[in-house]
Amino acid sequence: MKQLVRKVKILGTGSYLPEKIFTNSYLETIIPTQDQWIQENLGIKERRIAADKEATSDLALHAAERAIENSGLTKEDIDLIIVATATPDRLAPSTAAIVQDKLQAYNAVAFDIAAVCSGFLYGMSVASQFISSGVYDNVLVIGADTFSRITDWTRRDAVFFGDGAGAAILTATNGDEGFIAFRLYTDGRGKSNFTIPAGGSEMPLSQKVLDNHLQFFQMNGRAVYETGTKVLPKAIFQVLEDTGLSIDDIDLMIPHQPSIKILQKTAQIIGLPFEKVFINMEKYANTSGGTIPIALDEAIKAGRVKKGSNILFAAVGSGWTYGASIIKWPL
Repeated sequence: MKQLVRKVKILGTGSYLPEKIFTNSYLETIIPTQDQWIQENLGIKERRIAADKEATSDLALHAAERAIENSGLTKEDIDLIIVATATPDRLAPSTAAIVQDKLQAYNAVAFDIAAVCSGFLYGMSVASQFISSGVYDNVLVIGADTFSRITDWTRRDAVFFGDGAGAAILTATNGDEGFIAFRLYTDGRGKSNFTIPAGGSEMPLSQKVLDNHLQFFQMNGRAVYETGTKVLPKAIFQVLEDTGLSIDDIDLMIPHQPSIKILQKTAQIIGLPFEKVFINMEKYANTSGGTIPIALDEAIKAGRVKKGSNILFAAVGSGWTYGASIIKWPL
């Protein structure tokens, strides 16, 4: 059989943020931190927190429903659901299977991707390959996380994360548009610099685990900064080389939202004016897998994404996982 190779575009987007807000001022009352330090170093003013009865799948469901509506498709049109998350509802089944049931999109295959903050970028790459090869036509990619559930609210690093979800519908296109290139990387040597020690097969939950708060994330902030400012430019320069584009050809960068200083340093290294970098971490903090799709949805609504624009995506996450992609926005 002749292999099909089709271009892939984003047909529709959607996002969802919980209503509850934790401001920096509130966090000052419960942990040893300062609003001024958080804003200057991280660029964060507040973050959203899921309600007690909201699981990751609930945030994902709302974002998915909005993306499907925005695309003009129906749930019956969805062939595949990919959920990128580091905070699944359960260890089994996949959060994607739970979302499929809540969405009642029973025509769709569903599975999760675990690449933490790079998850949505990985998800778009996987979806693009399924569509390009002709296996599936319409893929729903969701990035969703509830980091508030794995945050130790007695530690200073509780300031970094928030909860949220974003989604995109990817489909085939015959036009002069769509994804131009992906570059994904993994370096497992960084596995201990951002990790959730317990809850898996290596260290099952126990009273000792709970007493020592090992079910919460642990992060080496210095290593995150040093790695992010090294690998993000590497991935970006590579996709530019792959496509024959220069940084001047990039109209907007929609990155994962790790910290304002990481993004400022990255923009400086790659030579991109910072006004071309879309930032929303001041409102939502780092929503991990949700960062890129939430930012994309907001950028579109704000009129920042123009027809025919070259949009650059970039992310770095636990693992280490990192990568970049360029898409020419539909005309």
